[in-house]
Amino acid sequence: MKVTIAKNSGFCMGVKRAVDTALSLAGENVYVLGEIIHNEGVLEKLEKAGIKTVNSIQGLKEGDTLIIRSHGVGKQVFEELDKMKVNAINLTCPFVIKTQKIVEEYYLKGYKIVIFGKPDHPEVIGLNGWCDNTATILHSNDLPSDLLLEEKVCIVAQTTSSKEKFDDFLNIFGKSYAKTVVIFKTICYTTLERQKEALELSKNCDAMVVIGGSSSSNTKKLYDICLSNCKNTFFVSSPKGLDYNLLKRYKSVGIVSGASTPLDESMEVYLTMSEKIESMEQVMDLLAEKPALRKGDKITVTISEVNDEGLKVYHDGKTEITLGKDQLACEVFEKSNYVLGNELEVIVMSVKPFAISEKEILVKKQEEALVEELKNGKVFNVTVSGFNKGGLTATYEGFSVFVPAGEIKLGFVKELDKYVNKTLRVKALKVEYGKRKKDIVASQKVILAEEKAVRDAEIAAKEEAFFASIAENDVVTGTVARFAKFGAFVVVNGFDCLAHVSDLSWTNVKSPADVLEVGKEYDFVVLKVDKENKKVSIGYKQLQPKPWDGVSEKYAVGDVISGKVVRIVPHLGAFVEVEKGVDGLVHVSQIQYEFLEDASKSSLKVGQEVDVKILAIDVEKEKMNLSIKALLDAPVKEEKKEEKPKKERKAKKENDDEMRGWTESTDSGISLGELLSK
Repeated sequence: MKVTIAKNSGFCMGVKRAVDTALSLAGENVYVLGEIIHNEGVLEKLEKAGIKTVNSIQGLKEGDTLIIRSHGVGKQVFEELDKMKVNAINLTCPFVIKTQKIVEEYYLKGYKIVIFGKPDHPEVIGLNGWCDNTATILHSNDLPSDLLLEEKVCIVAQTTSSKEKFDDFLNIFGKSYAKTVVIFKTICYTTLERQKEALELSKNCDAMVVIGGSSSSNTKKLYDICLSNCKNTFFVSSPKGLDYNLLKRYKSVGIVSGASTPLDESMEVYLTMSEKIESMEQVMDLLAEKPALRKGDKITVTISEVNDEGLKVYHDGKTEITLGKDQLACEVFEKSNYVLGNELEVIVMSVKPFAISEKEILVKKQEEALVEELKNGKVFNVTVSGFNKGGLTATYEGFSVFVPAGEIKLGFVKELDKYVNKTLRVKALKVEYGKRKKDIVASQKVILAEEKAVRDAEIAAKEEAFFASIAENDVVTGTVARFAKFGAFVVVNGFDCLAHVSDLSWTNVKSPADVLEVGKEYDFVVLKVDKENKKVSIGYKQLQPKPWDGVSEKYAVGDVISGKVVRIVPHLGAFVEVEKGVDGLVHVSQIQYEFLEDASKSSLKVGQEVDVKILAIDVEKEKMNLSIKALLDAPVKEEKKEEKPKKERKAKKENDDEMRGWTESTDSGISLGELLSK
């Protein structure tokens, strides 16, 4: 027969501390509130030592000593004991104390407390006492309807609960409740380890023996786990209740025990059943076989004493170790900050002599947290301290940092020396962390690439939205951003559009600044949308009135008006600007009464202000015939008219013909440009 005993056998740390402390206090007027553990043998031992079990604090007198067992009690019990001046020895399990603090904290924050556990279990009753007994206590997946109406819920578990049942409950609760909820998985890690070991053993053994008190919650959980995997599971409260002859038929038997079962009871069963074990000492040696501790290992210790020099702590519930105050993770050592039974995580500094430190583990935790952050893409700054052929070197939080040349920026870097003393934003590509290695290979390029990708995506999304919302002939509002020789760039809904200089004004302008002002908003009309090339052309003048639009209302034939000579065409005449964008022609024959062949030889000058008379207006063709001569006094006619020379008669005829050509061109639709080209 192969007999296997669970490594996690015997008292858990909390129970062992409670029993050991109770025995050390044996004497007159010493009481324990409720059964200190669910084990008949231990209870008999305490009774023989004179420690009496009471189920209520009523009847205790001033000066009595009352032991609070590992299950804990409600806050009100401590307050009443203090009033009664009863000396309370709090041996509540550290895991239970932690849960009590969670319950109190979240109750004061206004959360509805939910305790997953047995309503009649002492630990659950005690937990409820830290929220004024207002908790909802559940031990199944049936959710009260009024619980689902709560705005905020805090869930904790009895420390000896089944992990599987608690997880099932959380799964169902999560599907039904959609408001604020905080969950604390407060099942004791030693309970979890025992349950895990029971699960593995029961899967691989023909029979299982579960040893523990019949009223022990954690032992019952072990029994349920074993029975679910092995139908030949036996629950006994002590070795005396086991039928050893019945077990002989099985080839393999596993033994597990509850946290309140002394180790010697499990050993008795193991020793009786095993054919290869010769003594109890051999059994203890086998159970004690554990990997040797090494420098740098992390271990969990339990505070057993607080004194002026620091702490004494237990490791594995057996070995007592001194932890000096200089190795504690505190700036100033205050004894009141350390509670008996609380756990600390420390690191082994040396094996011979054996030394531990809590302070050093904080450094390790910070480094480990940093490594985790770095591996998860943390962006950090480094100042370049040097370079080599491959890249740049730096340091960060005690780590050596190397940035390869190809990871400095998006482009190629030739001169690495120029980066010395400069700050880079980088991400870790690789982190090597161990007892002797603290190296980081980092990159700034990946950050720049990510940022560029984000910008490009944002721009693409904006462009897509912009082109989906704009069409030709739409009137849009834009802000003038900048000028170029060929036009103005205008921002419309975040996108650059071009207003060409030819689309800014109906009159000729030399610069966009003659019409628009940078930084100001104007309305424009969309002339063309080129989604493929990401271009939009807009116009400003198209929304402005044309210069000739109001001419017919302002002017009429026969009106005398003032204008400015803007250009002179020798054999045609002078063009006079009546108003901005409206020009009229004073034909060479209408400049003066005297014969004039070349208008440039007249007294008119470009820029000169003149009075003219309107002879004809054609708004559709944007033409106006003007006359200066009509405003001049006609010369006095001589009585005898001399025959003009043949040459002068010919020139006069040509001028008259040219004038008729201008007038006829107006009627026939020939443009001014065409006429000038003739």
